[in-house]
Amino acid sequence: MLIDSHCHLDFDVFDGDRKETIDRAVESGVGRMVTICTKFGEFPRVRAIARSGRPVDCTVGVHPHHVEVEGVLPAETLVEAARCPEVVGIGETGLDYHYERSPRDAQKLSFRNHITAARKTGLPVVVHSRKADAETIEILGEEMAARGRFTGVIHCFSSGRRLAEEAVALGLYISFSGILTFRNSEELRAIARDVPMDRILVETDAPFLAPAPNRGKRNEPSFVVHTARILAETRGLDVEETNRRTTDNFFRLFEKARERAAPCG
Repeated sequence: MLIDSHCHLDFDVFDGDRKETIDRAVESGVGRMVTICTKFGEFPRVRAIARSGRPVDCTVGVHPHHVEVEGVLPAETLVEAARCPEVVGIGETGLDYHYERSPRDAQKLSFRNHITAARKTGLPVVVHSRKADAETIEILGEEMAARGRFTGVIHCFSSGRRLAEEAVALGLYISFSGILTFRNSEELRAIARDVPMDRILVETDAPFLAPAPNRGKRNEPSFVVHTARILAETRGLDVEETNRRTTDNFFRLFEKARERAAPCG
């Protein structure tokens, strides 16, 4: 079994075939998917997908792109929403200094509030970091040292080696997306080779970043098998072991998802 630890099934691009997309994932061996909230105003839509009776969990949060419009949510607002049984993580949050669609100060405050919510709920924080390695390391380190431990994952990892090493040292996980399969991603594969295997997840970030051999197409959770295959080759492992170990890692981090996935009775 494989887990797509990060996708966006609520996006409009899936409106015409959302059920079929989930079905294809299951048929491909993807046993669970986490659909990620990027706008708190659309959380009910995200939650509804996770309530559909399919193997889908969700998160609650505000992407750094949307902080200026959505506002900096108080941690307690996130904590309250996370009481929903479908919510297994906090985010997506973090820093994006590539597009800078929201002011940096607002992004930082939002990021810290999400970490506070993660700490209070015991759920992992889902971290986006683009062109902001140093600041991400600084905030994660300060929050861990000054206010107490929390868990989390650097999702769709495409940053430098130092961020991977510092995040792992703080107890966080690293999630690799289809970028790992791209021809020009030798440096990223070198990082994936060195990250401790018990800290690695895989994801699609669908509908973005379709892996080879599907580049240029709309990404979807079933395509995570290609990322897992390249991860296996990179690590010198067989695919079945890679699938098992990344799945074990997922349920170790997303403990609430383990409870939801457990059979009744």
